[in-house]
Amino acid sequence: MLSKILSSSLIGIEAYLVDVEVDISPGLPTFFTVGLPDAVVKESRDRVKAAINNTGFKFPSKKITVNLAPADVKKEGSAFDLPIAIAILKAEGIIKNELSDTIILGELSLDGSVKRIKGALSIALMAKEKRIERIIIPVENSQEAAVVQEIKVYPVHTLTQTVEFLNQNQSIKPKSVDIYDVFKKRSNYSIDFSEVKGQYFAKRAIEIACAGGHNLIMVGPPGAGKSMLAKRIPTILPKITLEESIKDHQIKKIPQHYILCIAQSA
Repeated sequence: MLSKILSSSLIGIEAYLVDVEVDISPGLPTFFTVGLPDAVVKESRDRVKAAINNTGFKFPSKKITVNLAPADVKKEGSAFDLPIAIAILKAEGIIKNELSDTIILGELSLDGSVKRIKGALSIALMAKEKRIERIIIPVENSQEAAVVQEIKVYPVHTLTQTVEFLNQNQSIKPKSVDIYDVFKKRSNYSIDFSEVKGQYFAKRAIEIACAGGHNLIMVGPPGAGKSMLAKRIPTILPKITLEESIKDHQIKKIPQHYILCIAQSA
């Protein structure tokens, strides 16, 4: 039997769709993952097998081939655990509903619980762009993804809960957040630029740099006030838009090795 589940991965801060295809056929019990998986993705076979068995389902003793398409792009991370498990159960007939409008992501523990992943916001933005209706995602990532309000974000705790939801035997309320309330909380500071006494030339330089969007470097001995001034710069910056805030959050989530590659190529 063949099944296909939509998932996603990241290149830098941008997300792209990944088709998780599973073929189960008669033969010696084997589990192959193709499509340029890294070591973490290859290890998913052990997590998926244990999670399926430990949640009351039966892992098929057959030849299982998992393809992650597009096959010419390297796949990284543990977010493919849950979609692979769902694709296996769908190929076995345990899940019967069509899932072409759903992106599924999540790392699996051996007991079947779903753990957080990276890049939830970028993936939600990509889903909006591709006009995909809903995302099934770990509870810990649901608030981050729900910032993109044009799609439905369903938080899940376990593999069993996910299967019950997909079979329409259990309802899950889509996650919702008040993005303006979130921004309001982030704009409340315990410190302020007006608290700085003296430092007239430094404050004038910071004000000009902030007003014009210029780069700024502060040089001086320890204790001169560089860190004190730097911590208070956000209090004189204009409020950022929703789009700017989302992009800022995406950049903060870039893995360290991507930052090194960008620095080396600059």
